[in-house]
Amino acid sequence: MERMPYQEHAGADAVISTAAPVAPAAAARNDWRNGLPTLTGSLVTLRELRPSDARSLFIALTDDEVTRFISPPPSTVQGFETFIAWTGRQRIAGQYVCFAIVPRDSDTAIGLFQMRSLETDFAAAEWGFAVSPEFWATGVFSDGAQLTIGFAFETLGAHRLEARASVANGRGNAALHKLGATREGVLRKSFLRHGEYHDQALWTLLADEWLERERTSASPGIH
Repeated sequence: MERMPYQEHAGADAVISTAAPVAPAAAARNDWRNGLPTLTGSLVTLRELRPSDARSLFIALTDDEVTRFISPPPSTVQGFETFIAWTGRQRIAGQYVCFAIVPRDSDTAIGLFQMRSLETDFAAAEWGFAVSPEFWATGVFSDGAQLTIGFAFETLGAHRLEARASVANGRGNAALHKLGATREGVLRKSFLRHGEYHDQALWTLLADEWLERERTSASPGIH
């Protein structure tokens, strides 16, 4: 998700979404709208963003290496505080989910995974991620991605998960391929960054394929 749904200089609740409004009864049946669960992997914990995460996220996600292929993140700690408050409102509305990435045995957020609904009740969703360069090539991304994808398919009930990555973003594309995502095509000049349009690769994961791989890998005798 290189084009962030949150825009720092837009209105407080500005978001582009094709999701239909969430009925109150539906919201009541989905506990994640009242608060995200904590997801625990071998290397990271994913949890709800907190106002206190603003400073560490500002340090982690404003590095030039991180921002090279994504929409500009908030430019100040206060901007991240506003972003964190926005994520909570969008979660309650049933349109958006954002997890803080926290290394095991730590409480410091070093990145995030986010998803936005593309269809009613997250039947299809778009996801994206950003991680501090300090934790690249450590397994943190892969561990957190597995948790995020599982949440999308098993809890949100998504059947299709989309990701976009600039064709020039070799690291991002390689990470999505390694996860087993399928590159469906190239979206030509679909992302504007610093006044220049970039081509993006469209990567997808499907629930039935993902869950079948998970069942197969968990079967006795398969390693």
